[in-house]
Amino acid sequence: MIRPIPPGTRDVLPDEMRELRAIQSALLGTFENAGFREVRTPTLEYADALEMADRRSADSAYRFFDERGEMLALRTDMTIPIARLVADRYRDLDPPHRLSYFANAYRAVTPQRGELREFGQAGIELIGVPGPEGTAEVVELLDRSLSAVGLDQAVIGLGEDGLWTALLQDSGAGPETIERSSELLVSHDLVGVERSLRESDELDETAIAQATRLIQLRGGIGILEEARSFGGTGFAEVLDRLTQNFEAISARSLNREVLLDLGMLREIGYYSGSTIEVYDDAVGDVIGGGGRYDDLMNRFGMDLPAAGFTLYIERIHKAQLERGRDV
Repeated sequence: MIRPIPPGTRDVLPDEMRELRAIQSALLGTFENAGFREVRTPTLEYADALEMADRRSADSAYRFFDERGEMLALRTDMTIPIARLVADRYRDLDPPHRLSYFANAYRAVTPQRGELREFGQAGIELIGVPGPEGTAEVVELLDRSLSAVGLDQAVIGLGEDGLWTALLQDSGAGPETIERSSELLVSHDLVGVERSLRESDELDETAIAQATRLIQLRGGIGILEEARSFGGTGFAEVLDRLTQNFEAISARSLNREVLLDLGMLREIGYYSGSTIEVYDDAVGDVIGGGGRYDDLMNRFGMDLPAAGFTLYIERIHKAQLERGRDV
């Protein structure tokens, strides 16, 4: 009789473990060569730290009481624990701080959809380098990391958190409409997005047409010219930030093209600037992501800009296998 394990978890046998270790070695070596030093944080965090940092992440956390009645939670990612670590341990040290990690994270998901409750992450956090310069450094290292694990066909998408909200605000949408349409956009329900805008009765046909067009714009710098005719001053300011980030990244020597994705909206709530997603046609899901989170450090009492990325190890491994790479 085979004893079951919880849905959304898995056993890893020796051959696969060897392949996963090879991914770890390649990524951590790439991070170290770029000056990012590895850290480790506890698997357990106080639940209120997650709640303070990001309500969305806290809502997906596994929580329980310890023997003293304190509410604990399994970490849902590594960015929040590292932000706490820097605030606690690096307060008297001058930035920038370049840190890397390889660790498991845990989220309450729907296992019937094939999602993992426990999954491996590898990534970096760049804390103390602002704006386009910091974003470009992060994307350049992401590009190198994908090459290090043999995913030369993986694509990096670049978006801007706040673009969607600014467009709707300029068009007269209220908070409820923005929140509802944002939730649908995160889940890639583009039909639902358009329906929610129409049902709100807050936007005219021109505004709805611009919004539905915006979330379909993906490509090179040419799509920015079309987008500049959308929205008002608020939208123009956010679009200018995206343009500056894209130009800074384009000035770097990369192994792949970075594509603009004006409809990108990530589910993690602490992003407050440029956002990043990594795709590979061999895998029907995002294999990595990241972006700027300049406001997150403030929540831990430090006024420092920050950006980073994470790669999902199981999906990286699947992409390698689908590509026929010798792992």
